Formats: sequence, C-alpha cells, structure tokens
Amino acid sequence: AISATDVNNGSSDNCGIASMVVSPNAFNCTNVGTNTVTLTVTDVNGNSSTCTATVTVEDNVNPTASCQDITVLLDAAGNASIVAADIDGGSTDNCGSVTLSANPGTFDCSDLGVNTVTLTVTDANGNVSTCTADVTIEDNIAPNALCQNITVQLDVAGNASITAGQINNGSTDNCTIQSITVNPSTFDCGDVGANTVTLTVTDVAGNVSTCTATV
Repeated sequence: AISATDVNNGSSDNCGIASMVVSPNAFNCTNVGTNTVTLTVTDVNGNSSTCTATVTVEDNVNPTASCQDITVLLDAAGNASIVAADIDGGSTDNCGSVTLSANPGTFDCSDLGVNTVTLTVTDANGNVSTCTADVTIEDNIAPNALCQNITVQLDVAGNASITAGQINNGSTDNCTIQSITVNPSTFDCGDVGANTVTLTVTDVAGNVSTCTATV
C-alpha cells in the first residue's frame, strides 16, 4: 500500500491545499512491475489538479522451502529416479505458484543408503530458497540364482569336495553379489550317487536367493 505523500513531490497552491489522494493505492502480486497512479490535489476552494507517477512494485520475499524424507527402491537394472515433487513437503510463496527442482535426481547401486538431496524452490519473480531431504535408496530385489549339475570323483581316501563356483551357472544381481555358498560341499563313500546341494546367493543389500543342483 502507498499514501498520497509517497508520490507527492512538492505540490503547492496559492491559498492552501485541502487534500491529496492517490489512486490506486493498494497493490498485490498481480501488480509486480510498473504501475501508473494518479495524484489528485484539491485546494481549500475546491480547485483540483492531477499528475501521474509510476509505482514499481517488487517482490523480494523468498519462498518458503519445505522438504520431506523419502525411501526409493532400485529397479531391476539397479537404477532409481525421483522428481522434485517427491521430496516437496508443501513449499509456499507469498505470490502463489513456485517451480521445483531436485539435485541429485538419479541414483544407482553405489547410492544404497541415505543420500542428501537439495530441493530448490523458485517463485514467479525469481526469488529462490532451498532445503534438503534424506533420500534413502534400498535394493529389495533378490539375486537370480542359477545352478548347474556336476559330477565329482572321490579321491584315494574316499573323499571329495566342491566349491560354490562349480555349482554356480552365472547367477546375477541388479547390483552386486556379495557371496555365493554351497551346502553340502563335502562328500564321502556314503554319498556315492546323486546328491542334492543348495547354492545360496547373497547380494550387497542382504537379499538372498537359492537354487539346487545335483552332484
């Protein structure tokens, strides 16, 4: 809001000024920029004169950036992405609409755990605020365990052993396999013939898959 005295620049009268009025005298977000206002000066005898002034309205108030933490799951390819709205907790501005951007917005297996993401909130007049959110990246996809059958020979002492690598037939994971184990892995004369063994594949996020093979 403005008053007549704000735009008066020394108006005068030969007898005396009774009143000064400016119109318009109230502004809002739709008036950001230049506005022409009229100053009406009336003397004590009812004579009036007018002049105009330019009132420049500015919005220098930053928006209020509000963030929220989220959890995101990696996909089968080990990737995930978010949009800015995912971490927006209700950001506002004195002049209404805002635009949002988030950085970073893409993640992969190297980002497992908590990641700090910055939300940038920009209002229609270029004022900017930021906040940060914790984006927790999780991998809930189990490995793809693949087995193959093998034949092993007992040694001269009547014993044999195998490794998980002999049973593994190319097991994969969307991130990284941490360990592969096989059970049982040792045999003796009592095991001559077909034996079922279990291959256990565990990824870096602790997801587990199994398959069986005949030894």
